[in-house]
Amino acid sequence: MITVLCGGVGAARYLAGLVQVVDPASVTAIVNTGDDTWMHGLRICPDLDTVTYTLAGAINQETGWGLGGETWQAMDTLRRYDAGRAWFGLGDRDLGTHLYRTARLAEGAPLSAVTGEIVSAWGLGLRVLPMTDDPVATKVTVEGMGEIGFQEYFVREQHSVVVQSVRLDGIDSAPAAAGVLEAIAEAERIVVAPSNPIVSIGPVLAVASVRAALAARRADVVAISPIVAGAALKGPADRLLVELGHESSVVGVARLYRDIAATLVVDEADAGLASAVEDAGMTCVVAPTVMHGPTEAAALAKVTLS
Repeated sequence: MITVLCGGVGAARYLAGLVQVVDPASVTAIVNTGDDTWMHGLRICPDLDTVTYTLAGAINQETGWGLGGETWQAMDTLRRYDAGRAWFGLGDRDLGTHLYRTARLAEGAPLSAVTGEIVSAWGLGLRVLPMTDDPVATKVTVEGMGEIGFQEYFVREQHSVVVQSVRLDGIDSAPAAAGVLEAIAEAERIVVAPSNPIVSIGPVLAVASVRAALAARRADVVAISPIVAGAALKGPADRLLVELGHESSVVGVARLYRDIAATLVVDEADAGLASAVEDAGMTCVVAPTVMHGPTEAAALAKVTLS
C-alpha cells in the first residue's frame, strides 16, 4: 500500500502519475479539509474535489480546479440577485457534487463515507479519505483586514494580501477520519505530495494522531518539495512561507518536514542545496519534480517509490 498526504492541484497531478505506475487499489490519498467551507448553503471541499476530478480526467485543465466544459447559469442568476454573493463561483455541473455531499451530510453520513461514494461514482480505483470527519477551518489573519476564511483569502482576495498568521479552527479536537491511521500504519511507502506546506499539508499534519503516526513511520516517509528554485509553481506557498517567518527554499521545506519525513525530493534546479537539506536533517534526492504532464508525473512517482 502507498499512502499520500495531499493538498490540491500539485497532489492531484502527482496522484495521476502514481496510478499510472502502481495498481490504483493500492493507493490511499489522505486529503486536506482545512480549505473546506460552506458557500451558498452547500458544503464545499475544494481539495477533495480537485483530487477526484483530476483522477477522473474531468478537471478543468486551464484552472486546475472545477470541472471542464462547465456552464455558469446558476452563478449568473445569483449575480442578478446579489453580485456580492457570487465571488465564489460554482459551475452548474460542479454544483451537483456539492448538492449530493450536503444532503448526505445532513442525513448523518460522515464526510469519509460521502467521499467514498463520490469517488466510486467517478469510477476511481484508489481510496480517498479526508484527514478528519470533523469540521476544521483554516483562518487567515491578513494585514489591514483581520481574520478571514481561507477561501476569502485565496479566492476573493486572490491571495494578494499579506498574511500575518494562520489558525486552524477546530483542529485541537479533530480525530483522524476512519481509515486514516490504518493507511499510515500499513503503508509500505508514505509520500507527502508537492502541496503548500502551510495551508495544504499543514492542516493534515496538525491532526495530532496523524502527526504521531507519521513520526512513528518517519523512515518510510518521502516528501516532495513544492518549492523549486525558491518559488512556488502555483499559488502563494512561497509568499506564505516568507510572510510567516520561514525560508522559501527546499531548506525551508526540509525544516518543516524533518520531524515526520526522512527524505526530501528536490528539483534539479535545487541540486546545489542538497547538502543544506541534509544538514537540516533529511536525506536529499535530486530529480525532476516539475510535472508538465502525465509522463513527468509518472516519472516523479517512480522516484518516490524507489
